[in-house]
Amino acid sequence: MTYANNMSRARTSNPSPEPATATATAAVTPAQCRPTALAAELRISLVRSVRRIRLERSRQDITDGQYSVLAGLAGYGPMSPGELAEREHVQPPSMTRTVNALAAAGLVTRSGHPSDRRQVVVSITESGTAEVRETRRRRNAWLAQRLAGLSHDDRATLARASEILRELAGQ
Repeated sequence: MTYANNMSRARTSNPSPEPATATATAAVTPAQCRPTALAAELRISLVRSVRRIRLERSRQDITDGQYSVLAGLAGYGPMSPGELAEREHVQPPSMTRTVNALAAAGLVTRSGHPSDRRQVVVSITESGTAEVRETRRRRNAWLAQRLAGLSHDDRATLARASEILRELAGQ
């Protein structure tokens, strides 16, 4: 069953203006549990969810890639542009442009590397830390609001799914 079918079925089976919950849809079939079919459905659901969550940010002038760099610096501390590029899976020239944009916005600073004068170290500023904190707060609030509309059983299912997805991502 596709996302569109689920939404169509949810609309017809739940005429109230409240969002339909997973318990309002048809039971899961064995075909939906096959790895290939489940992979396709999960991929689509995860991509759509991530896209929607990413819309929640404190500043619209920061790209997703720039935010990812800020969040990395907030979590892992100062890094060289090369380390940032490797962590973000981008080429060094792309990371240089990203760091330049973040520095121009006052969200990161560059300083000399303590042991290698040829390199620089990128650090997050207080403004950058505040940006990460506010964006995380907005994203958590948006998702918490949606989760509050679900039944306890649906939230329990999602809690277990979260554990499973973490396990899958760790492999």
